[in-house]
Amino acid sequence: MTELIRNLKRIDQIDALITRVMGRVGPILLTYSIAVIFIWFGLLKVLGISPAQELVENTVYWFNDPADFVVILGFWEMAIGITMCIRPLIRISILLLFLQMPGTFLPLVLLPNVCFTELPVGLTMEGQYIVKNLVLISAALVIGGSVRNGFVKRNHELMN
Repeated sequence: MTELIRNLKRIDQIDALITRVMGRVGPILLTYSIAVIFIWFGLLKVLGISPAQELVENTVYWFNDPADFVVILGFWEMAIGITMCIRPLIRISILLLFLQMPGTFLPLVLLPNVCFTELPVGLTMEGQYIVKNLVLISAALVIGGSVRNGFVKRNHELMN
């Protein structure tokens, strides 16, 4: 029985170590992963080779030249990604992201025939591309929640 207890304690120590490492590394990897996604997807739009080009153009049909809007959106997304990589600018990145996100869901309302195979749950590839933004929004919340804590913790360590 004592051997079992020792093994369980050792497993608990290993688990604590792993979760501490994940707690430290996870937000950093999440931040840069989101940055890469926004820079990459934005660059595709700027270069005119985004698979979402037609979807975006059809969504903003009221724009004088929807293709120009796609390029502007691409630069906006690249700005989100770049500011995400610069710690003092993360709040700006999150603001830009949250200003952009409602527009990403517009095709679900304006172009349901493009986004759904069967309403309300059967998603096309385009619909899946849009709904995955829920993960980006959640990631932004996690990153935003870590900005101040990291700032406070670093300043506290400097003062002691």
